[in-house]
Amino acid sequence: MSIEIHPRKIKGKWEDGYALDFHTLSSRFVGYNGYGHPEFDTTRSELGELLYKLKYHADTEAVESLAATVVDFLRKQWTIEIDLIVPVPPSDTSRKRQPVLEVAQAISDRNGIALCSSCIQKVKQTPQLKNIYDYEERVSVLRDAFSTNKPNTAGRRLLLFDDLFRSGATMNIITERLIEDGGAKTVYALTLTRTKKNL
Repeated sequence: MSIEIHPRKIKGKWEDGYALDFHTLSSRFVGYNGYGHPEFDTTRSELGELLYKLKYHADTEAVESLAATVVDFLRKQWTIEIDLIVPVPPSDTSRKRQPVLEVAQAISDRNGIALCSSCIQKVKQTPQLKNIYDYEERVSVLRDAFSTNKPNTAGRRLLLFDDLFRSGATMNIITERLIEDGGAKTVYALTLTRTKKNL
């Protein structure tokens, strides 16, 4: 079952793009726990809460609701022509389950658009981007981190899919690679959520 969303355009090197909702609506520091770690009272959007449960509590029931919401958006609000769904490669490869891949696969199954998880691959280990705050530094770290599968991407209309849009550095670099190296006809960008500072 799809949920209520508030889509917003995201700008980058892609043809067109959207984030379906904010991830976090508010977060208030409330103190430290018994281990000295900071604690926050956080309010997330409905979509952000589902994504949080999937990523950090392995709540696999969230996959179907997330996928249903994306498919509903693609069918009713953003009617673009897509040949392949291309998930952004995971930054944390230590996870046993990869939320972006799971949701992308469910979107593919529901919408009948082929999934291409090999269209873009990470070929170089990089630091966690959430610890790098400067956009240009992020771009520099990612510059030669990805390779494309040109036989699958050449002349195709691709939907680049990720869970969270922060600075856009990763998706911009991947879009460049898909077009310049992979010969993609068009790249669209879609993320489930975005941070509020990207307004």
